[in-house]
Amino acid sequence: MKPFLIVLSLSFSLLAADLSIRGFGREQVARQRELEQKLQIIPDPARMRSYVQRMSARPHQAGSPASKAVADYALRLFREWGLDAHIENFEALLPYPIKRGLVMTSPVEYWPRLEEPEIPEDASSGDAGQLAPYNAYSGSGEVAAPLVYVNYGVPEDYETLHKLGIDVKGKIVIARYGKSWRGTKPKVAQEHGAVGCLIYSDPKDDGYFVSDEYPRGPMRPSQGVQRGSVMDMPLYVGDPLSPGWASEPGSRRLSLSEARTLMKIPVLPISYADAQPMLANLGGPVAPEAWRGALPITYHIGPGPSKVQLSVELDSGIRPVYDVIATIPGAEFADQWVIYGNHHDAWVNGAQDPASGAAVLLETARTLAEMMKQGWRPKRTIVLALWDAEEFGLIGSTEWVEKHSEELDKKAVAYFNSDSNGKGWLGASGSPGLEAFLREVAHDVSDPVIATSLLERTESRARETGAKGEAAEFRLSPLGAGSDYVAFEHHVGIASLNLGISGEDQSGIYHSIYDSFQWYTRFSDGEFVYGKALAQLMAISLARLASAPVLPFEFGAFARAVDKYVSEIQNTAKAKGAKVDLRPVTLEAAHIRQRAAQYEKQLARSMARVRKAPAEKLAALNEALYRSERALILPEGLPGRQWYRNQLCAPGLYTGYGAKTLPGIREAVESGRWEEAAAQVENVAKSLRALNAQIQQATKLLMKL
Repeated sequence: MKPFLIVLSLSFSLLAADLSIRGFGREQVARQRELEQKLQIIPDPARMRSYVQRMSARPHQAGSPASKAVADYALRLFREWGLDAHIENFEALLPYPIKRGLVMTSPVEYWPRLEEPEIPEDASSGDAGQLAPYNAYSGSGEVAAPLVYVNYGVPEDYETLHKLGIDVKGKIVIARYGKSWRGTKPKVAQEHGAVGCLIYSDPKDDGYFVSDEYPRGPMRPSQGVQRGSVMDMPLYVGDPLSPGWASEPGSRRLSLSEARTLMKIPVLPISYADAQPMLANLGGPVAPEAWRGALPITYHIGPGPSKVQLSVELDSGIRPVYDVIATIPGAEFADQWVIYGNHHDAWVNGAQDPASGAAVLLETARTLAEMMKQGWRPKRTIVLALWDAEEFGLIGSTEWVEKHSEELDKKAVAYFNSDSNGKGWLGASGSPGLEAFLREVAHDVSDPVIATSLLERTESRARETGAKGEAAEFRLSPLGAGSDYVAFEHHVGIASLNLGISGEDQSGIYHSIYDSFQWYTRFSDGEFVYGKALAQLMAISLARLASAPVLPFEFGAFARAVDKYVSEIQNTAKAKGAKVDLRPVTLEAAHIRQRAAQYEKQLARSMARVRKAPAEKLAALNEALYRSERALILPEGLPGRQWYRNQLCAPGLYTGYGAKTLPGIREAVESGRWEEAAAQVENVAKSLRALNAQIQQATKLLMKL
């Protein structure tokens, strides 16, 4: 899924011992810097190349024997490196396609191909075992109806249709990929009475309009199709039949009719080559300019005269899920865990998604294992995980979190996530409490191509592309629902970071048979130097967080973030001619700012005593720090979706991947539900008061060191 350094220079090496590291006392910095210099030397691009080539050698969708083979491969590597590792088994509803049918019956007959052709220049495109293009968790059924073009199929597009007097009730809609999570498109369509949904890739978004098509260039060819899940992830993620509890062999399950995240109407992804004849035969008004793609046709909306017959049948297969877990025990605080995960399953071969990121995790694991052979031990336990069934709906990670939720609540310090990796700039989203920490680490890792740090290159990019007057200082983006951090951050309240490098490469092969080793080495990080940079970043991040005497959380970023979110919500309410009283939230944000400053002053005074502080006092202080994120969790969850409990951020009900901040308030305001907005203001204020209490507790514990 998806849809977000360094070999040290000589001058930096000479100065390193004099630079501070948040959470480390002055006398501890030199030793940590020495460790980090060694950590940065070990990652090997050639090894990462071999991992990607091996993992993407054949299709390995979740639930298949090939997925188990990839899990076994990772397990074998972990154990060869001397790590304690095992596979943790779950099972889940992972539906595969039985029948896919589509035909335009009028005004002329047209039979779409519905298959991606092999490309002679890429042998992987002809591999056996490929899942046909389909949308997991589509409804099953056969429907025939006039076609209506709905642009990206998001709520505002239906507002445009309403203004034009066009009703999709009883129709089949065709939407283009983009602007939202793909599951939003059939969700909104069925809410408006549509009986079926087609989703196609327009060349304006990821085809020839952007650059040359594969194999000449990196973009989606005319018959390329984006597979993917259409689970209604903003309600809950993980196995649709076990919301809130782990789906293990023999565990209870909902019936299919009880599962809220399954689509009710049939949904099918198609190529633009298959979409073009159907779009070309639409009548009705010409589409607004913003709705027009890059096909050589005049885009009309319909309905009709294009009429199509759509049939989809998926099985109800309960299939195995294999999570690979490796552990490095902590030497002093073994019951405090730092966790790093990436997924290993793919829709087809998946060289970019996910092998490019999974290779980074493997090389990070090998790097840490090499340091262990030299006598290094982290103070805290490091857990490394390669999740399965991420592509279906973050299933492997979610089931693991739900199984271990009580233990994670007590022990989890933070969760690091990566997914696909490419070349370009560091993309980072996550908890504000980890912003200062990540800024320091990104400053200490070099861009492998440009003579600067990852941090400086990222900030330079922000200055180049940002709006005038917009701050270019490094900031974390809020977390939505694009990858395996969701259960950690949104369900159980574990401070999380989602990290990856991208932006310089272009990609049109997402979730297609062309996401191959051949494509990746030609058009992305073919030398794996950015893979090495991300492994350096991850290794340092894990080593620092696992060994810092005082965990490097910083709380002023929470106040800045809340102030920004409040201002945005106030502007939205004003645009609707209304006003919502956000003073309880702004008051708590002011308290956070004040108490964060008090904590920083006390931290500066107390760090000199850290080296001699009793272990039990440090353990209590650090627990108070990492439990600060738990304060944002309310057991009642968000309106209409109790599984999501974080009051600071969540995936939007109609954005999916995209985050909504202060979501309970924001979505009520956007929908004009003013009483609900007022109630959600109190919930957010309650969670921020709990965060303030955690900051106060941490400050008091610092004073007692």
